Amino acid sequence: MGRIDGYLVCGGNWHDFDYPRLRLLELLAEHEDVRVLVGRDFRDIEGIAGCRFLVTYTCDLRPREAEVENLARFVERGGRWFALHGTNAVFEMEPDGVHSPRILRRYMETLGSQFIAHPPVGRYPVWPVAEHPLVEGLGRWETGDGEELYLCEYHGEIRPLLATRFGGEAPGFAESSWPEEREWPVLYLHPFGEGAVLYLTPGHRRRRYDMLVAPGGQAFGSAAGRFQFPEYPRFEPGSWEVPEYVELLRRGIRWAKGEYPLL
Repeated sequence: MGRIDGYLVCGGNWHDFDYPRLRLLELLAEHEDVRVLVGRDFRDIEGIAGCRFLVTYTCDLRPREAEVENLARFVERGGRWFALHGTNAVFEMEPDGVHSPRILRRYMETLGSQFIAHPPVGRYPVWPVAEHPLVEGLGRWETGDGEELYLCEYHGEIRPLLATRFGGEAPGFAESSWPEEREWPVLYLHPFGEGAVLYLTPGHRRRRYDMLVAPGGQAFGSAAGRFQFPEYPRFEPGSWEVPEYVELLRRGIRWAKGEYPLL
C-alpha cells in the first residue's frame, strides 16, 4: 500500500481557521496511510511539490509568483488539489465596498475560478447536477446557517457536480448587482494539465475574534482598517456540522488520495 504524503494549507483572513484545521486533520487521520504536512500559506514550495495531494482552506492569501508557479506545476504534473471555500478569494477593502481584484491570474486559472461576491450569509439549497461517484446518493440538501453562497468568475473547463441558484444583490461588495438568476457551481472538477482541482465552495465559519488579521498576516486596500473588528457580533457556523457537507469532505479527501477517478 505504501505511504501517501499530503499537504494541508489553512490560513488567511476573515475566517475561523482553527476549527476547520482541526476537523480536516481529524478526517485526514481516518486514513492510516496518509501523512500530512501543515502550513498557514504556500511558501513551503519543496514540501508541497513533494506531496501527492493538496487540501486548502484559505482566504485572502496572495501567494508569490514562485509559489503560484509551484501550485500550477503541482497540478499540471498530475497532482490533485482539494480546494475549499475561500481558496479562490483575494480582497481589497475600499470605501465603496469589498473589491475582488483580478490579480493572480495563473493561480485562479489553476483553481478554475475566482470569488467575486456573496449575498448575505444564510442557508441555501444544494443539489446534484451530474452523475458522478463523488455525489452519488446525496440528493438535495441544505447548507448550514451562516453559510456563504459564492458568486465567481470561471476559468477553463468546469465540470459542476453540485449547484444552487441565485440572482439578486450582494451588499457590501463593489460588484453587488447580480440580477440574472442562474445556477452557481457548489462543487466542481477542473482538469488542469495531467491533474485536477476539486473545488467545494461552502465552508464558511466565523467567530468573535476572526475579523482581526492574525500576527504576521496582512489585509489590503485603503479601508482595510475599517473592516477589522476587535469583536465580531455574531457566530456564523457554516456547514461544518451538516452531514452531507462532512460526507463531501470525506469523499474529497478520498478523491485527493486517488480513490475516486480524477474526473
